[in-house]
Amino acid sequence: MDHFAYRNGVLHCEEVPIPAIAEAAGTPVYVYASATLERHYRVLAEALAGLKPQIHFALKANASLGVIATLARLGAGADVVSGGELRLALAAGVPARLIVFSGVGKTDDELRMAIATGIYQINVESEPELDRIAQLARDLGRRAPVALRVNPDIDAGTHVKITTGTKENKFGIEWARAPAIARRAKALAGIEFVGLAVHIGSQLTSLAPFEAAFLRLRDLVALLKGEGIEVRRLDLGGGLGVPYEPAKNETPPLPADYGTMIRRTLGDLDLDLSFEPGRLLVGNAGILVSRVIRVKEGATKSFLILDAGMNDLMRPALYDAYHDIRPVLEPRPGAPRRAIDVVGPICETSDTFARQRLLPALAEGDLVAIGTAGAYGASMASEYNGRPLVPEVLVRGGDYALTRPRPSLDEMLARQMRPRWLDEPGP
Repeated sequence: MDHFAYRNGVLHCEEVPIPAIAEAAGTPVYVYASATLERHYRVLAEALAGLKPQIHFALKANASLGVIATLARLGAGADVVSGGELRLALAAGVPARLIVFSGVGKTDDELRMAIATGIYQINVESEPELDRIAQLARDLGRRAPVALRVNPDIDAGTHVKITTGTKENKFGIEWARAPAIARRAKALAGIEFVGLAVHIGSQLTSLAPFEAAFLRLRDLVALLKGEGIEVRRLDLGGGLGVPYEPAKNETPPLPADYGTMIRRTLGDLDLDLSFEPGRLLVGNAGILVSRVIRVKEGATKSFLILDAGMNDLMRPALYDAYHDIRPVLEPRPGAPRRAIDVVGPICETSDTFARQRLLPALAEGDLVAIGTAGAYGASMASEYNGRPLVPEVLVRGGDYALTRPRPSLDEMLARQMRPRWLDEPGP
C-alpha cells in the first residue's frame, strides 16, 4: 500500500499536491510518504511479533536522512555496508547498539570505526576478514561482536544481478566451511562470536528459497551446539519483494506469511533474530516526479522525453526494471492511450524508463510520477552528464520538507580543483 492518490484530479502524496512540491523543489524530485514508511514498518513488526525480532533498515535501499530518522523513531536499527552509511545511521538517530555492518570489502578504517563505536555486530564474509577484525579489535582493546555470514548455495530465483546466495556469488562463507570458521572465531582473542547470518538476494517473490536457506542455518546451529559452541543470534537478512508491475499480477509473499514460515522453521530455537529489510519498507513509499521536456515523433515510434534520466533512477537501465508511470493530472475516464517510449536526456540509449508504454496524451511541461521509486532510486543516483543530484522531499500529512536540496552548478564545480601545473606557462 502507498499514500499516492488522485484528489480532485491531481496526484497527491498524503495531503500534499504533487504540483506544489514540483514548483517548490523543481524537477526531477523524489517524494517520500511518511505514512507509507510507518505503515510498512508496523506491518512487518506485527508479522514478526513473538520472534524476539530486531529490524535493521538496509540503508543501501534509501540513504535519505529523513527516511532513516522516520524509521529509527519507530524502533528500527540499521544495516550498513560502508563507513559513510554508519555515520549516516548515527546522524539519523539510530543507536550504535542497533547497527549491523555487512559487506564483503570493509576497509580497516571502516572496521575500526565500527568496533570503536560499539555496534551490534559485524557480519563476517571471509576467514581473512575475521582475522583482520580480531587484530584491529585487539589493537583497540576491544572485543568485536561478529556473526558469520553463511553462503547457503541457494538460488533465490531473482534477477541475476541481485542474487547473493549461490556459490558463484562473492558474498558469504561457504556453508560447509562455516563450522570450522566458527570454531576459530570462538577461540580468537578480540572476537565475540555471537551467531550466524544469511542473505540470499533481493526482490524475492517466493518463500521457498528463504525456507531452504533458513533450514540450512538451523542445521548449522544444531551442529555448533553439539560442539558446545553457543549461537545467540541469527541474522536472516532481507529480500522480500514488492509489486512493481500490477498488470502481471505480481504477488510477492506477504509479511504475515513470511513470519509464519519463520516460526515454522526457526521459531523453537529461542534465538534473537535480526532482519534487514530495505525495499520492503521504502519501495512503495517513494515516487520520482519528472516534467516532460518534449514529445518527439520518430520515423517508427514516438518518444516522451523527460527531465529525469538514468542518473536519477538507474534501475530500468541496470536491471531492465519496470516502474509504473502516470500523469500527475488524472486523465479523464476513457481517455485514449498510445504506445510511446519514455526516455530521459542522458546521452545513452539505455536512458530509457519504458518501451512502448501505453499512456494518455502528454505534452511539454506536463508532470509525470514514476512509481515504486523509494528503493534504489536516489541512493544510486549520480551526476553523470554533469547533472546535479536529484533532490528529495519527505511528506508528513499536509506538510513537507526538502531533505536534500539540488546542488547548483556552481556548487558542483566548486568541488573540483584545477591542478597547479595547468596554470603555469605552457611549452
